Amino acid sequence: MAPGRPCAAGLVRFCQKLKRQKPLEDSSMETSLRRCLSMLDLTLLGVGSMVGSGLYVLTGTVAKEITGPAVIVSFAVAAVASLMAALCYAEFGARVPRTGSAYLFTYVSVGELWAFLIGWNLVLEYVIAGAAVARAWSGYLDAMFDHRIQNFTEAHLGVWQVPFLARSPDWLAAGIILLASAFVSCGARVSSWLNHTLSAVSMVVILFIVVLGFILARPSNWGEGEGGFAPFGFSGIMSGTATCFYAFVGFDVIAASSEEARDPKRAVPLAVALSLGLAAAAYILVSTVLTLMTPWHSLNPNSALADAFYQRGYGWAGYLVATGSICAMTTSQINGLFCLPRIIYAMAADGLFFKAFAYVHPRTQVPLLGILVFGALTALVTLLLDLEALVQFLSIGTLLAYTFVAISVLMLRFQAASQSSSPSLAGSGPKAVEYNSFSDHMELVGTGQGPQPGWLRPALRPYLGFLDRASPGAAARWAICGLVVSAFTLGCGLMLGNSVLHLPPWAYLLLLLCGGVAFLLSLLVLGAHQQQRLKDTFQMPLVPLIPALSIALNFCLMLKLSYLTWVRFTIWLLMGLLVYFGYGIWHSKENWREPPGLVTAHYVAFPDGRPEETAQDPGRAPAQGPGSL
Repeated sequence: MAPGRPCAAGLVRFCQKLKRQKPLEDSSMETSLRRCLSMLDLTLLGVGSMVGSGLYVLTGTVAKEITGPAVIVSFAVAAVASLMAALCYAEFGARVPRTGSAYLFTYVSVGELWAFLIGWNLVLEYVIAGAAVARAWSGYLDAMFDHRIQNFTEAHLGVWQVPFLARSPDWLAAGIILLASAFVSCGARVSSWLNHTLSAVSMVVILFIVVLGFILARPSNWGEGEGGFAPFGFSGIMSGTATCFYAFVGFDVIAASSEEARDPKRAVPLAVALSLGLAAAAYILVSTVLTLMTPWHSLNPNSALADAFYQRGYGWAGYLVATGSICAMTTSQINGLFCLPRIIYAMAADGLFFKAFAYVHPRTQVPLLGILVFGALTALVTLLLDLEALVQFLSIGTLLAYTFVAISVLMLRFQAASQSSSPSLAGSGPKAVEYNSFSDHMELVGTGQGPQPGWLRPALRPYLGFLDRASPGAAARWAICGLVVSAFTLGCGLMLGNSVLHLPPWAYLLLLLCGGVAFLLSLLVLGAHQQQRLKDTFQMPLVPLIPALSIALNFCLMLKLSYLTWVRFTIWLLMGLLVYFGYGIWHSKENWREPPGLVTAHYVAFPDGRPEETAQDPGRAPAQGPGSL
């Protein structure tokens, strides 16, 4: 044997490990967590995550500085854009009722390395989001007492002038996070009860704001004075949409909690739709009354709602607004701390993160160590660090997760293989399957039940038969890759063509034309292939159109971020790669499942689940365990 062949074989096996996928077990409803959450619980979790500090701060900031009264159009467009991502989460949350959210969805459809990086970014997202909400909470409360808490701290500890550190430690915000972590550690039922109570108070306050706001409304504030309804024009509305898009971040907590839902197939899709609808209604109605009560240019962006009532002579209403804001931000805080340890738990249970974090308390049935450790870490970040630069991570991490969930939906719909014998992912009845160590999962090679996912539609074979010359599903996989590349190309042309790339007009138009044609061709190729059609679970409509538009929109929004954000993001990714290659790749549970060589075994799977081996490499060795490469 040539000396280079073992090295080449080792490199191939190493690359295989990076793209291995997590198969789904038949017992997808079995879990060490407690399935105790109803559809109402999940809906209020989603509402509590989305309707937080954004409602009381973001509406005034966008109206005053970006859009004017047209903020309601920005919120409406952002809600529609968020719905595309939410439908992807709803399909996966119903179909794969396990904790992990975007991390798990990427693992079962794209591969292990990308799944780890998505999970790694979700951890940072929840830590910074929790710290930002806690800072907003303490700032709102401190403002009610004329900033006495901050003045006392700075008087006794001084003002810090250290890069990346806050002006002074925020003890109140850190204490809020530790208290919220204590509630979350008591179990899902306690967290849900507290979320119900605070959400009810917040909704009553929002209803009060809307009713009294319409009573005090002056329609002339939309049509007169500083530029009318849209003083910043179409460009301002689109810039406001990009900002308002992040107001709806938080519905992924529903998918992350699906392992604790009683009936995830029904509850998750309904909860996603209801929570997003309620949040959109709240944002649109509140921004409407805000700009109708007072002229948009006279708003105070830091406390717009309270200031609007004060300008109209209803200063007492400001205290009700403050009460509602504190309740809303507390629910957002609790929901973030509820979701964070469950992402860690999912990664640890799969062997990609330290095993200790997979421990579940026997009485409360929550991942206790993850709550304690990452609750303390979030408190430390809140206490010491300057969050203004770090908060930009929220945008890029969230958009990257949305992008991979949309890609995962396309992969799972058009794949030519079932990743397990689960009834939710594969049909029943005898079927021939092939195990191929390149893909690390069972592949359908033929059934008597009609076209399989990834095959060309029968009606189109006389015209597009050349697409079936490759292996089943290959054309669909290449179309998905082309879709992603063309979406990124379109994003570069739309967002960077004039401002960064400085392209001449002909090159700019050529870039858009090439990207647009490739995008449409990829959509047409995917549309010509069979999809998985399931009757017993939710599936989003208009596939592949909606996931494709979601991918394109996410790329456009990511490319609007500053280059410093990308630099910081790259550093965080490099830290994650050290963790993965130093620990995760060696301890992944998928090491138990994969064969050691590039061999192919053929099985026939019968309805009772017993595989019968029909052909196998005689030299095949037993599968290796964790810790081996």
